[in-house]
Amino acid sequence: MAGNVPLIENRVSGFILKHDLIRPGSRVVVAVSGGPDSVALMHMLYNLRAALDISLVVAHLDHNLRGEESAGDALHVAGLAQELNLPFSIGGRDVEGYRKAHRQSLEEAAREVRYAFFSDVAYEAQADVIATGHTRNDNVETILMHLIRGSGTLGIKGLAPATTRFCNNRQIKIVRPLLEISRDEIQHYCTVHGLKTRHDSTNLSLSPLRNRIRLELLPLIKSYNPKVDRALLRLAAIAGQELDYLRLSRDEHWDRVVSSEKGVYKLDKAAFAGLHPALKRSILRRILYELAGSLKDFEAGHIEDIIDHLEKPAGKQLVLPQGIIFSIEYSRYLLGRTPESLCPYPRLGPEAEVAVPGEATTGGWKVKTGVIEGSRMPADAGLWTAYFDYEKTGVSLSVRPRKPGDRFMPVGLGGEKKVKDYLIDARVPRLWRDRIPVVVARDKIIW
Repeated sequence: MAGNVPLIENRVSGFILKHDLIRPGSRVVVAVSGGPDSVALMHMLYNLRAALDISLVVAHLDHNLRGEESAGDALHVAGLAQELNLPFSIGGRDVEGYRKAHRQSLEEAAREVRYAFFSDVAYEAQADVIATGHTRNDNVETILMHLIRGSGTLGIKGLAPATTRFCNNRQIKIVRPLLEISRDEIQHYCTVHGLKTRHDSTNLSLSPLRNRIRLELLPLIKSYNPKVDRALLRLAAIAGQELDYLRLSRDEHWDRVVSSEKGVYKLDKAAFAGLHPALKRSILRRILYELAGSLKDFEAGHIEDIIDHLEKPAGKQLVLPQGIIFSIEYSRYLLGRTPESLCPYPRLGPEAEVAVPGEATTGGWKVKTGVIEGSRMPADAGLWTAYFDYEKTGVSLSVRPRKPGDRFMPVGLGGEKKVKDYLIDARVPRLWRDRIPVVVARDKIIW
């Protein structure tokens, strides 16, 4: 077995080159927890640094969750880095406090805090990339976890060799050079090289879902199919290839279906309706990714919720994670945090009195009134001007937002109509309606 160790390093080097994970001349932050996977990664990259033409910085975060044990991990990693004469950064963060403040699971909070720390280290070290010790086993566990959570085809794809993440308003590249190496091979590598590693006692806890998958579900599934790892990875590879093909087709339709303005994405209803359901989902995923910076808060169920809303009437909305809103208008769908920003009209303020003649402002609106003889009234008043009988309106008008139950008598209708129904019939988007002023004279709406 000892003779296989250089072969593992060759496989890792080939994997890095095949997927263009680390460019020559790069400075790499190696995330080292102290466990076998990350320690082996640090050692392999150290041995490969000349061949790959890279320099390394070791980073370790103490999550302050395991007391003396986690403090010992930090000291151990610092010692390993010193033995290799590598620069290192050791940090500590209050993950439990972050979890409570953001109402997340402990795993989610730890992941976000950890990557934010690595991003800071990379920024300070002027590093190009962050390398993590995810292995083949981690990928299998991730695929199963996504299947259980209903993450859809994107989740079945599993871990990618490289991905990007937004942390602290910076985009960072994360690479996983060990993704084709098994945990048993890692353990053998550490044994042959005499690498001292730490044991995380929380890995035996059945509380996190990943641990239950590793310790309970996978052994059970392997009793049915001992080669289930290979089957799941094959499924992930197929899903990845089909998603890549779908992505190409999606990008061909993008400009015909999607446009954006002021941070809001607009989908042409007719064009979107003609697409295959798989393309619709792919387009929605891309929009959510561009709005949120990642898809970590979005599951397949959120995409299906949007699909289920496509046939609902104009005015309906769906609130998604991170404050993103899916809105339905008469000829388009909107996705964004502030879809009302596309309204061409300014906001209305409180009710304002307007003398005749005179002027007043309410919100972003300015209203001017004047008196002219009927013989001087033009045939076409235009969109923003209306003429009324001075004797019937009186010397004072008011301008205000609409109210529930407002009614008025549109010209030519011969009867009253609710303002709400009038705006609906005029196909005014729901998000615009509260910005359209109502003009009142003697307690009656005249315009």
